[in-house]
Formats: sequence, structure tokens, C-alpha cells
Amino acid sequence: MIISESWLREWVNPDLDTEALAHQLTMLGHEVKGIEYEGDSLADIVVAEVAEVAKHPDADKLSLCKVDDGSGTLVDVVCGAPNVVQGMKTPFAKPGVTLPNGMKLRKAKIRGIVSNGMLCSAVELGLGDESDGILELPHDTEAGSRLVDLLALPDAKIDLDLTPNRGDCFSILGIARDVSALTGVTLKDAAVAAVKASASDEQAVDLVNPAACPRFAGRVIKGIDTQAKSPLWLTERLRRVGLRAISPVVDITNYVMLELGQPLHAYDFGRLTGAIRPRLAEQGETLTLLDEKQLELNADTLVITDDSGPIGLAGIMGGLSTAVTDATTDVFFEAAFWPQDFMAGRARSYGMHTDASLRFERGVDPTGQARAVERATQLLLEIAGGSAGPLTDKKVQKHLPENKIIVLRRDRLSCLLGVTIDDDEVQNILLSLSMTVESSAEGWNVLAPPHRFDIAIEADLIEEVARIHGYDSIPESTAYAQAPLQTVTETEVDFERVANTLVARDYQEVITYSFIDAVANEDFTGASSELVLSNPISSEMSVMRASLWPGMVSAASANHSRQQDRVRLFEISKSFHGTLDEHTEVVRIAGLVSGPLRPEQWASSSENADFFDIKADVEAILGLAIRDEKIEFSALEHPALQPGQSAQIVRGGEVIGVVGKLHPRIAKAYDLKRAVYLFELDAVKSLRTSVPSARTISKFPAIRRDIAVIVDDAISAEQIVGVVAASSPDLIQAVRIFDIYKGDGIEVGRKSVAIGLILQETSRTLTDDDADVAMAAAVKILEDQFAAVLRD
Repeated sequence: MIISESWLREWVNPDLDTEALAHQLTMLGHEVKGIEYEGDSLADIVVAEVAEVAKHPDADKLSLCKVDDGSGTLVDVVCGAPNVVQGMKTPFAKPGVTLPNGMKLRKAKIRGIVSNGMLCSAVELGLGDESDGILELPHDTEAGSRLVDLLALPDAKIDLDLTPNRGDCFSILGIARDVSALTGVTLKDAAVAAVKASASDEQAVDLVNPAACPRFAGRVIKGIDTQAKSPLWLTERLRRVGLRAISPVVDITNYVMLELGQPLHAYDFGRLTGAIRPRLAEQGETLTLLDEKQLELNADTLVITDDSGPIGLAGIMGGLSTAVTDATTDVFFEAAFWPQDFMAGRARSYGMHTDASLRFERGVDPTGQARAVERATQLLLEIAGGSAGPLTDKKVQKHLPENKIIVLRRDRLSCLLGVTIDDDEVQNILLSLSMTVESSAEGWNVLAPPHRFDIAIEADLIEEVARIHGYDSIPESTAYAQAPLQTVTETEVDFERVANTLVARDYQEVITYSFIDAVANEDFTGASSELVLSNPISSEMSVMRASLWPGMVSAASANHSRQQDRVRLFEISKSFHGTLDEHTEVVRIAGLVSGPLRPEQWASSSENADFFDIKADVEAILGLAIRDEKIEFSALEHPALQPGQSAQIVRGGEVIGVVGKLHPRIAKAYDLKRAVYLFELDAVKSLRTSVPSARTISKFPAIRRDIAVIVDDAISAEQIVGVVAASSPDLIQAVRIFDIYKGDGIEVGRKSVAIGLILQETSRTLTDDDADVAMAAAVKILEDQFAAVLRD
């Protein structure tokens, strides 16, 4: 929100310069994002009256003007503005003056005629971003007077980044209250004198849904001057906070909203039909707004209606059918209290965001409606005349919010702030914030004023005390605590080692949502989840995930769509299973690989990752924990994986995970053009380990013997390695398959497997006879187990 420093100082004027004031606002919690100064270089600009206007003889778009700058001599000026007319008052810059844009004026010939200065537009004076010509000033302004005096310049525009909980500060009054509390400078009285009714006209109001609209204030003003213009001081204040002047009625509603924080709306009284009734919309009702946009209303939207139907979107924007126009003579001002529960998100649901909706969503003072109408009435009568009817102030007290007494404990205050603040100072701080304070044995009983609807618990009061006392007044202290050494277990591998291992293998860690789409959850697990959220953010986040894969595949799809072909992701997080009454959470380690095996480079060919590459990554993880146990990869049918390229991972007879290629059906649904490989491990079962035990390293040389056998194609490499290793466990230290052949000389359905046996003893050097015995044992067990045939 942007505020004008001069406007703020009308309400509270501390002895601080602009920079110091901005610093204090930031320390109050209202961060100052920037300060823009206006008028610093306009001291030499004067007001001039255009005495004569004639056409330039050599240029259709130029005018020859004689202007009175108060010096007693008319000055010749060539002007290109289309709106210059005789008798108007406008800013005049004499030769020698430097404008805010850095241009220094001098006498100049324009199409052969000397111009002795410039008649200035708002843009040229740094007082706006656009203009339709030179700036028109009030006719009663004295020629020769300084522009800065007329416009109350210089001034500063302070841009504040307000927090959502401080809805009361979206106004000059709200900011002034905090500045007054901090500095101790007296705040201008916010009360507005009641306007005495001079007419009897009233607008009937019927609060048919008091929970949705517990208070509605308004007043009829008849006979306003349609030729009246908003005064310069009003339009200038609106401009400095970023609003464009439109008409007296509209400008006044904006001004009061900015000043007091209560949004208002003005209706053309002659266009209203019957009583005004705020209510919830009926599904499918339509409303045309002020911007001529037609909406189809939802049933959860508050609308203002009369006998003709909806005439406004409550707290967001008025309707076109009752809009004020240049011909309007009778006006009805409305200021209502719309509870936050009924306003939150409503504007966004229609793709809208207005100054009014911003304030109502954050909350407004439930007692400020009548005051806002009185203030608007005062201003309209001053500017456009007319006769005011009596004030209408309908309210249903039981539906209006009321602050409760909060106990502020002295000990709790000291504990949270880490400093002891004198009781008198605490009480003075609370009183300066317009709170009602009563001392008690343990501290204070505090009642916040109606405009501080954000004060609900003791911690809120402690924050207020800290803000006004000053965060920079709280001394810095170093806390000391014992940090005893924790027992380091050797029975499980920590997640950091797993993460480091995967990062070293070129994976990147991701964090995906625990809430996923119910259909996606079923696609990846083959079962419907019973862990359904009662109030999901969206339908895509309606169930608790039973697998980490859906989020990772979505991430891979997003990367592929952004031309990132090589994707390697991992996540260590929880999956959720069971029912709402009996649910379990399982920590899992999941990974995804897609695209080239290595980053593109000149020294190697571009080869895509496959099943065996991701299997190697899984083995690297399991190798951190498993030493002597056997790990098996056996064929598996999984709803999310392609048949023939999926396996379950078994450790000691217990399934600990799965690995495989993403099913083409799912890959197509996620628009994945490249093959995607996945793994998922139960972290607890996979990372369980034992204390390492030392063993002697043989000092005797190893012997290698190679054999080749023909076996059925269905026999897996793992089966072959297992039985060969078991044939002579004392001699065979390792079994390596180094070639598999299918083709000429081999029957269909069979394959040739070349096996390398690494033989070694710890107590002696092996002989050829030992090697022959081991080879014979290996061949014999292969023949017995798999009907293998030794290949020549």
C-alpha cells in the first residue's frame, strides 16, 4: 500500500524526517519497500494564467500564448498542448529552470517564434505517468504563486508491504495509530461529527441474512451539483497513492476508504427499486458489474440486491444497473460489514482483485461503518452540495465480532521476549494502542479495541509490547545449552549416506507432495486409497500417497516438457497405507532415471539408461548396509511397471522393494516420450545392517578358471551364480558371468553362458588339481540343477 507522508502527518506528526519515519514504520512491522519523493525540484515553478491564445502560423498543432506569471508583463510562450485555452491556470517554468527529468529550459525558437518558457504537464513535472495536456489548476489560484505551495509539496510517497493479519493498517488512520503509539505523539481525533439531516429521504434496508451482513449503514443525499469537480487537494491525495480521480462521488468513496479503512459504495438513488437486501446468491444468477463484465454467480457469493435482483458483488464491486453517472443528482452511500469468512477467496474465484476485497478479506473495523458514511456525507456536501437524509445504521449485535479479555502474564512476557520490561511501560504501551487494561496479580487483563481484530491470544499481546518497546531495544543474548554426544548406531545406515551415494551417482533430490490425485494413486499401486482428505486443496491432492512414484513421474514430465532430457531424481520420504482409523507410514527411498546414461560429451557415445543401470544404483544403496546376506532380483508383475522389465528385490526371503521400467500406459498419460526407470525401497528393511567383522585377507595368489555351459533361456544369471558359488564354497571366492551368447550353434530356447571362477585359499597356494576339482564340482551341480551341457 502506498501512503502520502503529508497525509499521514495530518493525523500524527512526529519529530522525524522522512527516512527516520520510514525506519520506524519498518520496525513496527510495516516494511517500507521504497520511498518516492515529489516536488523537490519544483520550487521555481509558478502558476500562470493564459491571457491570450492564437494559432501558430507555421504549425497546426502549436499555439501562441501570452501568459501572466504575476510579474506584471505578459510572457510569450509556444505551447503544443491540445487543451490550452484562454483563462486557464497552469504551471509555468521560466527559462533557467531545471525540470525533474533533468531538462534545463532556455529561450528557444519554435518554428521561427521565440518561446520564453514552458507550460507544463503533470508528466513533465514528475507528478504523474500520463497526461492529456498541460496541468489545469483551479481558476481562483493567484497568478505568480508557487506551485509547491498550491500542491503542498514537496512530499514523499511511502510504499508499505503490510502483513495480511494487519487489515486495520490498510488506511492512513491505521498507520497513524501505530506511529502515535510508538512515538507518543498525539493522534488526531478519529471521531466524525454527525451530519444533521436536512431531508427526510431514506433507503430501506432489510438484513435478511445477518450472519453474512450483520451491519449495514447508509445515507441518501439528494440534489447534488452535477457540474461540481473534485477539488485539487482531493485529486492530489488520490494521485499520490495511485488512484485516478473520476468524479466527486467516486473520489470521495475512495478517499474515505484510504483515510479510515472502510470501503464504501455509492448508488444512484433513483435507480434503486425497493429495499436493499444483502444475501447469498442463488446458483446461476447473473450480475453485470461496473466494468461491464457479466458474472454467473456461485451460491457461496454475497450479493447486494433490491427488488430487481442483484445490484452489487458484496465487498468486491458494484453493479452497472445502479451505478452513479455524470447525470446523477441523488446518491445513496453504503458502508457495510462483511465478515472475513464470507469474503475470503470470493474475489479470486471470479478472477478479480479490488481495493475493497483486499480490505474485507483481511478484516475491517465492525464499528466503523456509520463513521465512514458521516465522513463521506461531509465531503460530498462541501464539494457538490445537496441535502442529506437521516443516517441508516442497521445492525444485529449478536452476529458482530467482539474481542474477548485476554490475560497477559508477566512471566510469560519475560520468557518469550528474553527481557524484563517495567510494568508501567507495558501498561502504557497497551493503553497507547487503545486497549483497555486492568492490572492483576499475575499481569494484566486486556481488551483489544474493535479495530484490532487480529488480537486473539496472549502471544498477540506480547508481540504488540515487543513492537512498541522496540525490537532493537531488546538486548542480544547468547543462549547456552548442553549438547551431549548421541550414541551412534552401527545397526542401520543413515539417510544422509544414502543421499550422498545417490548424489555421487548424479541423482538430484526432490521433495514432492504427500497429497496426490486418487486416480494417479490407483494407477501406481493398483489399489484405491482409503486415506481420503475431507477438505482437499484440489481434486489433484485428495488422497495420501501410497507410493512416491506419482510425484516423481510428474516431476520428470515437467522436466521433459522443458527440454531436460536427462533426468535422475530421488526422494526419501513417507508413503501412507491403511485406513483413517488404522494407518501406517513407511519411509521409502525412491529413484527415477530417464534419458542418456551420461551427460553429452565428445569422448563417449550417447547411450540411454536401461534396467541394468538403475539396478546398479539400487545395488549401490543396498551395498551400504548388506554385507553377507543374499540379495535377489526376481521377476514381478506390478501395475505401474512394464511386464518383463520389472523385479522385486528380496533380502533374506523378505521383499524390500521393486525396480523396473514405467508402464507405457502411464508414460503416455504423463506425455513421457523417453523410457523411464524407477525403484522404490522400504528404507527400514533396506538399511538394516550389522556391525562389521574383520576377516583375513589371503596372502596367496588367486586362480581363475573359465567354463561355458548351455542352459535353458529361462535360467537367470542369478540362479547360475548362486549354485556355482555353493558347489565349492571354501575355494570359490567369486563367480563372474562375462558372456552370454545366443545364435548359430545354439538351440532355440537355449543360451551359452560363460562363467569365470575366482579360486583362492587363505592358508595355502592352490594347485591345478584343486582348480580342476572345483571346476568339476561346478559343472556337476549345473548339470544336476539346470540340465546344463558343457560347451567345448
